[in-house]
Amino acid sequence: MKTAIVTGASGNMGQAVVKKFIDEGYFVVGTIVPNDPVVIDFPADKFKAVVVDLTDEEDSQKFVANVVAKHGSIDAAVLTVGGFAMGSIAETKLADINKQYKLNFETAYNAARPVFVQMLKQNSGRIFIIGSRPGLSAAHSKGMVAYGLAKTLIFRLAELMNAEAKGKNVVTSVVVPSTIDTPINRQSMPDAKFEDWVKPEEIADAIYWHCTKEASVLREPVIKVYGNA
Repeated sequence: MKTAIVTGASGNMGQAVVKKFIDEGYFVVGTIVPNDPVVIDFPADKFKAVVVDLTDEEDSQKFVANVVAKHGSIDAAVLTVGGFAMGSIAETKLADINKQYKLNFETAYNAARPVFVQMLKQNSGRIFIIGSRPGLSAAHSKGMVAYGLAKTLIFRLAELMNAEAKGKNVVTSVVVPSTIDTPINRQSMPDAKFEDWVKPEEIADAIYWHCTKEASVLREPVIKVYGNA
């Protein structure tokens, strides 16, 4: 049985990804935060939730090492943890940038690095890091400076990882969703056209497809999951 890691497994996207990979025959290990209020209901023989502080490098490395010790390899890792904040340049202090850096880059790097090293050893694997339109283009970062700057680093990280993995069967992808159709987003934007948003399940489908044989020739993909937005 193949093994996948999903960080932020209790989130809307995280749960959709967990379900997709379980449905496709994977055993999934998902990270959650301490005292996570969200109930995750997946079969115990196909899913395990682990409390991990992804802002802590040592805790993250220990988590990945334990997964490898238990399952022998990691076939896919989907890193969904992150945070969001609004703010123009005039409103954004260095502390705000540092907070977004910690939430969006450190949590991704702390998980991606040990997973990447393991995948190089096994000469196989797929890593997916959640990017954003503001991280992809400064034109979309207006009014969300700290968030956009932090997410920009995700794209550079993926480029560096793919450069180091050249010649290996290890690929890092950046997933760039538009507005995701979640209860929180619907509540915060009640007048929006929800039908134009992308659903978490659609993102999960796109991510999984990039793990299939049909996608095996792809390298350095940026997966823009925009729906009709």
